[in-house]
Amino acid sequence: MREEQPQPHEAERFSFRRFARQPFYTEVNARLIQLLGLRPGMRVVDLACGTGAVTKLILSQLEGAKQSVVLAVDASAEALEIAKRELAGAGSALVRFVQGRAETLSRAVRQTVGAVDAVVFCNAIHLVEDKARVLREVFESLAPGGAFAFNTTFFAEAYPEETERFYLRWMARALKLLKRERGLRPTRERVIARQPLSTAQYEQLLAEQGFAVRREELDVVEVPLEGWLGISEFSDFIRGALPGVPLAEGAWALQEAVRQVFEELKLKAVPRRWLQVVAARPS
Repeated sequence: MREEQPQPHEAERFSFRRFARQPFYTEVNARLIQLLGLRPGMRVVDLACGTGAVTKLILSQLEGAKQSVVLAVDASAEALEIAKRELAGAGSALVRFVQGRAETLSRAVRQTVGAVDAVVFCNAIHLVEDKARVLREVFESLAPGGAFAFNTTFFAEAYPEETERFYLRWMARALKLLKRERGLRPTRERVIARQPLSTAQYEQLLAEQGFAVRREELDVVEVPLEGWLGISEFSDFIRGALPGVPLAEGAWALQEAVRQVFEELKLKAVPRRWLQVVAARPS
């Protein structure tokens, strides 16, 4: 089955924007940027930049350095337009917006700046089917000694054991609402985000592509209800949780279900682990 693509007028509605504005999400990405250790004057790629939340964090580390360059790369023209608006006046003179996919990153980098000192890939690597290919593209985009920083909360060790009841009840409730109220049910198609890798598998992939891991952390993040409501209206999450369900119906079911489960279990937040990794291309 072909994936439903948001129409231009719907792209902002089903974007990552609401989730990306959450304070906890800003903090976890700021931690990755801190681990990366950016310095003024660097050339940096924000891969899968989306609506520009992480680009803004990168710019804050490069502030005042006119020779710095930030390449904001995303496959979505609509997301890039939102990012341009979000970054207007926030060091945007340093940013070059490029529409492109992670699988062709090195070509975009060569055509724009030649090579870069760092590539940042926040909360998106789990959506990539051919991860080895993307890691090769990142490696070829980096100057010798350059760094690659990525994070994800969709990996094998992301779920603390005590949260299992929350997830089971949330998904069961969403499915029940869809069937009862909308007469819908998901398909059984394979979804990339449902195939989480372990930390060890990511380490192996990096080593196979020539990277050396410099820093690695598992951060525990308390995600409040607003965070779950935000991720529930993101198109990629909806497709992963409820494949084949129309985006608007999927967002409604996920949001209504998570509200009910938070109330029933008397939750204020649900903990989630984030994998934070900084690797380097040898000099």
